[in-house]
Amino acid sequence: MKIKSFFIVVLLIATNIFSQEIKSPSEFLGYEIGSRFTRHHKVIDYFKYISKNLSNVNLEKYGETYEHRPLYLSYISSKENIDHLENIRKSNLSQAGISSGNSDNKIAIVWLSYNVHGNEASSTEASMLTLYELVTKKKSWLKNTIVIIDPCVNPDGRDRYVNWYNQVKSTPYNVIQEAKEHSEPWPSGRPNHYLFDLNRDWAWATQVESQQRIKMYNKWMPHVHVDFHEQGINSPYYFAPAAEPFHEIISDWQLDFQTQIGKNHAKYFDKEGWLYFTKESFDLLYPSYGDTYPTFMGAIGMTYEQAGHGRAGLGIKTDEGEVLTLKDRAIHHLTTGLSTIEISFKNAKKLNSEFKKYFNNSSLTYKSYVLKNSNEDKVNSLKQLLKTHEIRFEEGKKGTVKGFLYSTQKEGKLAITKSDLIIHTDQPKGKMVKALFEPNAKLTDSLTYDITAWSLPYAYGLEAIASKTKVNSSKNNIINTTKNSIDKNAYAYLSKWNSLVDATFLGDLLQHNITPRFTEKPFSIGGESYDRGTLIILRNDNKNPHFDDKLIDLANKHKRNLTSVSSGFVSAGLDFGSSSVKPINKQNIAVLSGKGTSSLSFGEIWHFFETQLHYPITNINSENFNYLDFSKFDVIILPNGYYGSVLTKTTLDKIKKWTRSGGTLITIGNALNSFANKDGFSLKKKKSNTTTKDVNLTPYANKERKNVANLITGSIFKSTLDNTHPLAFGYGKEYFSLKLSGTSYNFLKEGFNVGYFDSKTKNVSGYAGSKAVKNVPESLLFGEQKTGRGSIIYMVDNPLFRSFWENGKLFVANAVFLLNSDKLK
Repeated sequence: MKIKSFFIVVLLIATNIFSQEIKSPSEFLGYEIGSRFTRHHKVIDYFKYISKNLSNVNLEKYGETYEHRPLYLSYISSKENIDHLENIRKSNLSQAGISSGNSDNKIAIVWLSYNVHGNEASSTEASMLTLYELVTKKKSWLKNTIVIIDPCVNPDGRDRYVNWYNQVKSTPYNVIQEAKEHSEPWPSGRPNHYLFDLNRDWAWATQVESQQRIKMYNKWMPHVHVDFHEQGINSPYYFAPAAEPFHEIISDWQLDFQTQIGKNHAKYFDKEGWLYFTKESFDLLYPSYGDTYPTFMGAIGMTYEQAGHGRAGLGIKTDEGEVLTLKDRAIHHLTTGLSTIEISFKNAKKLNSEFKKYFNNSSLTYKSYVLKNSNEDKVNSLKQLLKTHEIRFEEGKKGTVKGFLYSTQKEGKLAITKSDLIIHTDQPKGKMVKALFEPNAKLTDSLTYDITAWSLPYAYGLEAIASKTKVNSSKNNIINTTKNSIDKNAYAYLSKWNSLVDATFLGDLLQHNITPRFTEKPFSIGGESYDRGTLIILRNDNKNPHFDDKLIDLANKHKRNLTSVSSGFVSAGLDFGSSSVKPINKQNIAVLSGKGTSSLSFGEIWHFFETQLHYPITNINSENFNYLDFSKFDVIILPNGYYGSVLTKTTLDKIKKWTRSGGTLITIGNALNSFANKDGFSLKKKKSNTTTKDVNLTPYANKERKNVANLITGSIFKSTLDNTHPLAFGYGKEYFSLKLSGTSYNFLKEGFNVGYFDSKTKNVSGYAGSKAVKNVPESLLFGEQKTGRGSIIYMVDNPLFRSFWENGKLFVANAVFLLNSDKLK
């Protein structure tokens, strides 16, 4: 016994000495945390150093950003848990019903995500401090807890911010708010490479960082997830519990434990005299946040907000005269991070039992969601999103389903076939299914932090029905293959036009010097009928000897079914030589960016062309727009933005001249304000019924709530389309639009009202203020103003918003490729 005790003492002494030899972040980096910003690669170096020297820390690379910076997760626990990491992971998934096996898990799993917004940079500094504290002073917490740390969710944005700040900061740093180091240039370090807000992308997973992170998240399904942020310099620290509205699928336990966590944080903040607030601003409704997505997946999902943001730098004087330093900010995040782990360690058993309960979905009202496969490309795109989140889907069995029809907003019936898509809620992620597919999210409060409608059947443009009884389905998924063959006798090849994949195919044809045409009129040939927009690829337009080989290769690549015809003489409609069958030439496209432009809107366009259409664009700096040689471009796109200083009278006159000569100008969202009520432009803003008297008589305490009556915060409205116009080719006569603003415009008196809201229009999902909603009926959605040989396209609602509103994307392709593209400039 004495020999055994001796070895235990020796082991403890050795362990203590080893722990003391582990360098702190400041010792490793050579400077005190908070005295400068740490570039991403040095942060990763520190995590690698700890992992290399400690057996209870694993580091795993899970992906790369668009700019090829590595993405890592660090797993910190006891050595015993690390040695059995895979067994613990599988056991946890068994609790959720995701995998079979032992579901008696007793280990709490806490995931901490830092720096999703690149210029909220204090949290990554805190991640290193948190790691060090865990492996040196808080090891007892790790006996029944696995801590997963993502030190930087958005390395591209972080390094953009850090590199800029290091270049402009004073030495010593300047705390005056007006100093250059507190005024970030466009587009700021907040977004990722494509200027997307990664904290709005969890559910939509449009960005490579999100896609890779979601894969790892689903692999683990943690019990607690924290997303570390920063807010304005004059706001103190925010932590849980969250504000209302809460989504109805959130359990009482999830809400209660948020309060417990908040009280634990408050204990430490109170001791230091630090200010904080809870239950304000940050709600739990929109499903694509770093707090809501984990919550809807059974975790305790939370946002922590530290004062600072991109303005704070290394130190800044607040409006109250306090100097807020980077060191302060990092310590606050360290404190809440450790407090979260502490209370999770103390409640590991309860966290596991309640996590297991969450996946009982028997109480959900709708048992199945059925989506008609009226457009296979859209269905396939939706399937890919479901696969990303590991949500199961099946195919239909012929029959009739009763339930809530999305198109009519009423109870009804829908005939289904084998090719239709069925998603049941009696699966592990059934509550997430409800959140993503529900016709209308229940709102307990109109004051929300983000959009209030996102239902996927509307976003993908698919007819759907929600059934309160489980619909019969089959697990055998249909696999369709596309194999075109050369027809040397073909007068022309025909290809449909009703999806984004068709547009991508068209873009590829143009880049391979194949000139297609499209028809403005429906026609029939060979016993088949073809809609407006159908691509007609004539042999006579493409006299290259390798024409057939190129065309067939591209069609097979994009899985497009081509129909060959031996004549241009149609059985109904207009022949292929008609002036209504127009050639599509290559389009040189410019997109405005920089000052005045919404970085998010520009990023959506940039991402759309580069990663979805795969068609080149030229990025133009707004500061150079006045000097731009417009004649070099066929299409110019103005993203959402405020262009008062960019679109001067001189520039507007240049635009008029350029469009008259054949150019196409596409304006999106707030960019329309620069053309409304201006001479030479037919766009007129619709007057609001709001009066000054209404606002002035509002009590101070009620002002915020009163003002939401004038807002539309991401609500879905049904619109009418003129699908005989090329801008709406590939669509039906109705379109569900995500309206993001209360600003409305009158119908165009001169031009084409291609998409519009009629007199009976009302919102079908989401919140719309009582005053703002009155301006939507009899207003414009999409319009074309003809000017000479060219056009100005007005897009009131942004069809590319966050890249998740799939059904809107073809409008942009139509505007680029089908309007004025027959003219060689």
